[in-house]
Amino acid sequence: MSEHSTIAEVNIHLRARPQDRMLIDQAAGLVGPNRSQFMMASALKEAKNILLDQSTIYADAKTFQKVMDWMETTTGAVGMKRILGAKTPWLSD
Repeated sequence: MSEHSTIAEVNIHLRARPQDRMLIDQAAGLVGPNRSQFMMASALKEAKNILLDQSTIYADAKTFQKVMDWMETTTGAVGMKRILGAKTPWLSD
């Protein structure tokens, strides 16, 4: 299986209650794609949000300034290059 493939090559199976399937089908029908496309798009959107939530750092002004000062040092510049060069899980390019 190619990491850069645009063709769906694996199956994801799940079981649902009839009323959940009907709700999903109704929503999918409103936005256009079929059930599988709707579910995949919804799951990918949620997965990205969860990953972004886990990688966001909140800091007070004093701590933020310490980080900004560190980024201006040689060590900070090397670290920032490494961070900025990291691939996001949902981009395969």
